[in-house]
Amino acid sequence: MILAVDTSLGTAVAVIDADGRTVAEAGTPDPLGHAEVIGDLLAQVAGHEITHVVAGMGPGPFTGLRIGIAAARAFALGRGIPLIPVPSHFAIALDHEADGPFAVVTDARRREIAVSVFDGTDADGIPDLTQPTRLEKRGAEIDEPVHEVTELSAAALARVGARAVASGRVLADAEPLYLRSPDVVQPGAPKRVGS
Repeated sequence: MILAVDTSLGTAVAVIDADGRTVAEAGTPDPLGHAEVIGDLLAQVAGHEITHVVAGMGPGPFTGLRIGIAAARAFALGRGIPLIPVPSHFAIALDHEADGPFAVVTDARRREIAVSVFDGTDADGIPDLTQPTRLEKRGAEIDEPVHEVTELSAAALARVGARAVASGRVLADAEPLYLRSPDVVQPGAPKRVGS
């Protein structure tokens, strides 16, 4: 049983069995409020003998990704089971049937989009990423047919993770895929006040 957690768009969690069938799935498309709902969503699906946890690594906004990844890591650590990082766009690509290359597009806020180009699946059944994820201005011309989504299937993310485990592959770093730096910056030194 594999649990998947993703907060790159809304908040999505799912459990799949050894055959890749969805056992439980819950989520909300709201791109905000991840911290308020993640615990309840995990409680809805976590009544199974989970063997692995898949964490959606983005692209996505800084705070949203951090909440989902932290929840996935805490769950895996608490159960003493492996954590598998998977880029979130792979789940969208797995669910999208297309002949030839296509672009997965998600909102990156600030009038920008996150774009990843895929072309079918490889020999392991994992979506074949042909162009790494990049930021583009909304309205930019993209050469491939565009598949833009506002929600993601955590069950599809779990299936990608299961295929990565089965083939012994690592699809992402332990660090989230942020396409820009966070808005928060370290404060400067205090100003000197004259007397």
